[in-house]
Amino acid sequence: MAAAADRRPVAGAGTGGASSDTGAASPGAQGAGAAGPVAAAVRIPMPPGNAPFDYQLGGAYRPAAGVRVLSRDRSDRPVSGAYTICYVNGYQAQPNELRWWQRNHPDLLLKDAHGRPVVDEDWNEVLLDTRTAAKRTRLAAVVGRWIDGCAKHGFKAVEPDNLDSYERSKGLLRKSDNVAFARLLAARSHARGLAIGQKNTSELAPQGRRIGFDFAVAEECGRYDECGAYTAAYGNRVFVIEYRARDFKKTCATWGGRLSVVQRNVDLRPVGRTGYVRKAC
Repeated sequence: MAAAADRRPVAGAGTGGASSDTGAASPGAQGAGAAGPVAAAVRIPMPPGNAPFDYQLGGAYRPAAGVRVLSRDRSDRPVSGAYTICYVNGYQAQPNELRWWQRNHPDLLLKDAHGRPVVDEDWNEVLLDTRTAAKRTRLAAVVGRWIDGCAKHGFKAVEPDNLDSYERSKGLLRKSDNVAFARLLAARSHARGLAIGQKNTSELAPQGRRIGFDFAVAEECGRYDECGAYTAAYGNRVFVIEYRARDFKKTCATWGGRLSVVQRNVDLRPVGRTGYVRKAC
């Protein structure tokens, strides 16, 4: 695959991804009521480049002293005084939210010719169907409410995950389908005063700015020699997560003076949990 594998923790193992911004259980309820008239000019705060960074998708915890940028799940809250990025699963259904999708939007789940859901086997997530403009618009309404919730609670940016779901779609999705959907999410984020990060998928970095992305969150770009593709597009606003010690050491040696690089444990356990790892260059 062109980009590093997605390393989100399995749903139910830490993120609480099904909980909504309003306390409701359904994904569609997130940020309900936040949508409405948008000011004509909205200031978009950009993340500081090459700043101390943490990646907390496995559960929120107090950042180490000096951390200026961090990413948290949309069910958590931002950190006062830090540039906090809001994680949303933009292109696949979280396992603990699948029933909601099946009940409310079954036709927005990608299915093969036999009517079977197309599943990302690594994370047991059904892919969302971005093949038509009509479906992308409807999907953008759902994910857009999550983005509205991120803005409402004070996040500065959003990172929609699984941009590369077309690579796992058994040929049903085209790259252009997901790019078109990304443009809708970028427009929604910017309208709400949020920056938006490209999550992985280095092959799209050359057109990332045209799509609407402002920075990148790149898992294992050092391991796969992809960091240069992101820096060519976003300069030093690239936030790198490595999971293996040898890859972290290599990435620090090559990029540590220019980019924000951390090593985390692969299941992103919070501080205090056995197996927790966070190191920075």
